[in-house]
Amino acid sequence: MSAPFSFRVAVVGGGPAGLMAADVLLAAGAQVDLFDAMPSVGRKFLLAGKGGLNITHAEPEAAFRGRYRERVTEVGRWLDDFGPEALRAWVHAQGISTFVGSSGKVFPEGMKAAPLLRAWLHRLRAAGLALHARHRWSGRIEAAQGEGGGWTLGFDTPHGPQASTHDAIVLALGGASWARLGSDGAWQPWLAGQGVDVAPLAPSNCGFDIAWSDFLRERHAGTPLKNVRLKFTDRTGQVFDRLGEAVLGAHGLEGNLVYAASALLRDEIAACGHADVALDLLPAKDEATLAAALARGRGARSMINHLKEQAGIHGVRAALLREGLDAPAWQALCADPVALAARIKALPLRLLAARPIDEAISSAGGVRFEAMDARLMLSALPGVFCAGEMIDWEAPTGGYLLTACLASGRAAGQGAMAWRSLPRVG
Repeated sequence: MSAPFSFRVAVVGGGPAGLMAADVLLAAGAQVDLFDAMPSVGRKFLLAGKGGLNITHAEPEAAFRGRYRERVTEVGRWLDDFGPEALRAWVHAQGISTFVGSSGKVFPEGMKAAPLLRAWLHRLRAAGLALHARHRWSGRIEAAQGEGGGWTLGFDTPHGPQASTHDAIVLALGGASWARLGSDGAWQPWLAGQGVDVAPLAPSNCGFDIAWSDFLRERHAGTPLKNVRLKFTDRTGQVFDRLGEAVLGAHGLEGNLVYAASALLRDEIAACGHADVALDLLPAKDEATLAAALARGRGARSMINHLKEQAGIHGVRAALLREGLDAPAWQALCADPVALAARIKALPLRLLAARPIDEAISSAGGVRFEAMDARLMLSALPGVFCAGEMIDWEAPTGGYLLTACLASGRAAGQGAMAWRSLPRVG
């Protein structure tokens, strides 16, 4: 009897997408070698769980899918097979329960990433995963010689250059945010050189530069702005209007509220050179009531004390209110309660640029969907598949990034197994 046909697959990248692809491949009987540039896998996954691992979101399906914006159709195909409920069931299968927080975010019990990653890796190793740490893909990819075909990859290792040949490849190399954790975007020119259509990587879920005064930067950098409302209408009429929390950074504005609008803001800046937003410093009070309170006589009290007593404006909010106004303009504003209330309710801020991509939580751009088939196989490199953040999609924080990364890894793994059974031409 002849030996059973073995199918050897290389997964390059040990983040959630790569691990999920390996999981699917091992379950289907493939021999899987997982290569990662770092000394250990899942480093960005562990960082994401440092403050509480948000694995997905429990909001209604239509709203959930809408978070993927113009790629809702493509990402939706992944979610058809592995959406939020399937992800929770998968976590439960690792022996870890989940719960829904008050905001609808879903967390594992204990809220940490490490227990989930440990359980996952233990199961993958038991299933036969061969893990190769400190193996950084060098960009070399060549059609393997011989009857079996496949691909030969080159790696830089502590022991010098090494090559490894496989029947199929799953690339899960991440984007270009937090390069120190392993995703530096170095693969872009390598794949482009192989004829793969790659959109330039750009920061997503990021902060933005504002030309703060030295006073504001030195006195208030790092201060949170809780319960503020960010309002923005882009050049096409798309509206962002949401309550949340931001942080006044040394260079501008950041935090979850800003991250949620980052795709719209980034695109507006690219088109217009800047993005003009309005920040409501007191969302709980309407403008007319606020104006009436500010119109009350302040007697001998300073304007700072008057703002604090009548409007609850003090500290960083008072500094923001004064920002960008010279002494005559500030005095004129203080003398006009209606105009002052209007500024409190819609403080104008001009965003000048997104912060550098390495500071961003995630990145946009990457391998275009048009460069792949429905199974995430590269048209230019048959038998090579892509997964995760290196594909051209983006989503806000809140569990949407991790859900799509895992779902794409599952799709790529299934695509590679389907590739095994297809007839070869040539």
